[in-house]
Amino acid sequence: MPAKVYTDKDADLGLFKNKTLAVLGFGSQGHAHALNLKESGCKVIIGLYEGSKSIPVAKEKGFEVYPTAEAVRRADVIFVALPDTKQAAAYTKDIAPNLSAGKTLLFSHGFSIHFKTIVPPKNIDVILVAPKGPGHIVRRQFTEGKGVPSLIAVYQNPSKQARKTALAWAKGIGGTRAGVLETTFKEETETDLFGEQTVLCGGVSALVLAGYETLVEAGYQPEMAYFECLHELKLIVDLMNEAGIGGMRFSISETAKWGDVTVGPKIIDPSVKKRMKAALKDIQNGKFARGWVKEYETGYKKYNHLLAKGQKHDLEKVGARLRSLMPWMQKRSIKGVQASY
Repeated sequence: MPAKVYTDKDADLGLFKNKTLAVLGFGSQGHAHALNLKESGCKVIIGLYEGSKSIPVAKEKGFEVYPTAEAVRRADVIFVALPDTKQAAAYTKDIAPNLSAGKTLLFSHGFSIHFKTIVPPKNIDVILVAPKGPGHIVRRQFTEGKGVPSLIAVYQNPSKQARKTALAWAKGIGGTRAGVLETTFKEETETDLFGEQTVLCGGVSALVLAGYETLVEAGYQPEMAYFECLHELKLIVDLMNEAGIGGMRFSISETAKWGDVTVGPKIIDPSVKKRMKAALKDIQNGKFARGWVKEYETGYKKYNHLLAKGQKHDLEKVGARLRSLMPWMQKRSIKGVQASY
């Protein structure tokens, strides 16, 4: 049975009349939710730690900014828009002491609740609103009168209004313009981590690097390897995004289609699916979460080493030079860029 899709008519922003919404953090999702809700007519305040670089940015955007603890005290609905690894400490120090019965705690990813790095009191609602896109897209689509499809979930519902609150928030950020589906904290967390690790980020990055290295090691020019293994990937993904795998195949040559259906399954073979299942098991049993929390607690040493190593790969140097020859492409420099919270 197809999942129910909630739209604007199913959500009531009037639920937030005379209520204060706090966004803790002003990074990718935080700034988008805050601005969209503010422009939807809601009273939004920002909670940030003392000395945060985002304080002047949020004030410049017209928000009242408070220390995290004070923002929690003042708010009826509190959106924890902090990195997964930093949420537990902020919860213990600033959030938990200032929660009271009737408040709502909201997340855009279920990690902390599902893996119990945060255990909320039973007298508050706990909900999730997760746009299926990065914050800058959530913001851009909203300003264009559109929206990003979103997920909602309810973990605790003592008020019996939790779903309505989630839908109202989704409407305020533009999600119901596109469509909202209901899930659970468990399902959202585990599928999100699985997709990131095995397909969207980890899988694609590893496939691109392996293809690039194979061509270069065989004596082909790095530039040709870059074009074939990375540059044209966007064209194919865009076709998949717009029309599915079948639509992509309809749009490419017969030669490309034949290579797709005959060689692709030899590269991504049953052994890959076997390892995907192992990765999923590590997500489901909490092994990945425990390892990631430990990595944060020990100073991100392996994490930073692997990121730095990847940034030094020859593909990055070749790609930067080739992208400079493409005036139509929006350039992004990632060196030194860190989301601010």
